[in-house]
Amino acid sequence: MSEYNNNKNGTDDGQNGYEDVCFICHRPESKAGRMFKLPNNICVCDDCMHKTMDSMSQLNFQGMMPPFYDYSGMMNETSKGNPPVKENKDDTSEPVLEVNDTSDEPAKKDQNKGKKAVNQGFPNISFINLADLQNMSGVPNRQKIKKKKEGEQSKPIINIKDIPAPHKIKAQLDEYVVGQEHAKKVISVAVYNHYKRVATGTMDDIEIEKSNMLMIGPTGCGKTYLVKTLARLLDVPLAIADATSLTEAGYIGDDIESVVTKLLAAADNDVEKAESGIVFIDEIDKIAKKKNTNSRDVSGESVQQGLLKLLEGSEIEVPVGANSKNAMVPLATVNTKNILFICGGAFPGLEEIIKQRLSKQTGIGYQAELKDRFDKDKNIHSRVTVEDVRKYGMIPEFIGRLPILFTLDGLTKESLVKILKEPKNAILKQYQKLLELDEVKLEFDEGSLEAIAEKALKKETGARALRALIEEFMLDIMYEIPKDDNIGKVTITREYIEGTGGPVIDIRSNSVQRIEELNEVKVE
Repeated sequence: MSEYNNNKNGTDDGQNGYEDVCFICHRPESKAGRMFKLPNNICVCDDCMHKTMDSMSQLNFQGMMPPFYDYSGMMNETSKGNPPVKENKDDTSEPVLEVNDTSDEPAKKDQNKGKKAVNQGFPNISFINLADLQNMSGVPNRQKIKKKKEGEQSKPIINIKDIPAPHKIKAQLDEYVVGQEHAKKVISVAVYNHYKRVATGTMDDIEIEKSNMLMIGPTGCGKTYLVKTLARLLDVPLAIADATSLTEAGYIGDDIESVVTKLLAAADNDVEKAESGIVFIDEIDKIAKKKNTNSRDVSGESVQQGLLKLLEGSEIEVPVGANSKNAMVPLATVNTKNILFICGGAFPGLEEIIKQRLSKQTGIGYQAELKDRFDKDKNIHSRVTVEDVRKYGMIPEFIGRLPILFTLDGLTKESLVKILKEPKNAILKQYQKLLELDEVKLEFDEGSLEAIAEKALKKETGARALRALIEEFMLDIMYEIPKDDNIGKVTITREYIEGTGGPVIDIRSNSVQRIEELNEVKVE
């Protein structure tokens, strides 16, 4: 019936190197121990098997049946999936169960003889056919844990000779991210040190501590885009989580451990690989302490307190393939000691706290500072300190676990023009590629780019406004160009962006030649 799983070499056909999971308690093989294999790929651990057998042995089937039944025949037939039904040729309306009564009283025999007992079987009990569990037994790989082979020495995930230098990481970021020189330098050095830390572990018995980071910058300046670009360039597991969905344990929302669950999924459920990854928690400013509230702050200060041990480094149990521990999925133990955490947020309203601190020295006299001195400072976030972040609503214990604090600059008109045309996947290059498929060349003059940047600055949403503006101005062009095959080139001008003119459209050279020939024929 069952086959004991005692595979010593760590390989299992059909499992692709993943651990077996108990069908009852959902614990993986590394935690539950030996497994019993049942039909239809169902695995049951030793503890659950013994508990099941003990429970079955304590069941009293005699007390669950009417006294005039012959239980032996019913149990045999029920185990086969067929009820003990005897045909009654005289009455074909309902099947009649054959009743074998061993009572000594003739009156009771006559009374029970020929009784219909179809609905008098096991009360509220249905026998399970293992074939029905065939679709339920198969657990997808995203809810399985990678199996570690016994006797296999753990190899370092990253070779120290293959670690890219900080200037190489920054050079790759320069191809996609415009400006933000200080931020790119900080994140390149931090990732480089993280690589070395993972590759070596210790150096001369000196344990290298990780340097978690907190990046602050206005909306649309490229915080999330910087980390997403880093994720494409590096070959290390990287997970991007959103702090707005995190709540305290026991409340509706994602548990705090869900950020590590996403990292485990990015590492293909390989715990050892996930323990050396990078986690980016976006919108970290949304978990600031709520002010002037009488209710429990389940999505603010409580989340910060729950992240403390996660940032510092501890062993936590995370569900595999789910966001909640209550889900019927296996749990994996992950050590966050070597996981690099990067937190980012726009921190709206922080500039007012910075201005208030900087203008404290304002007084009366010739050397007094004006209160509105910093009102037009676009890079006011660069003057931020830990004290400003604490006043914003982040608890000191949380800030202390993010030792590296750096800011991103606000975007200017010049930087917006560069974003439009310089990166590898610039917005203008995307539209030029789209029109190339229609054999049409698209160009933007410098005046049009400056006009787009000026309109984007008025929206105050950073680089996100560029895409919306380009979509608006290119709508008519993308609609009209496929109508006419003679169009060969379209030039976007400043007058078209400002609404005082239109784009310059050039006809193909062969079309011009054809028009001239037709004119000559008409003259003759």
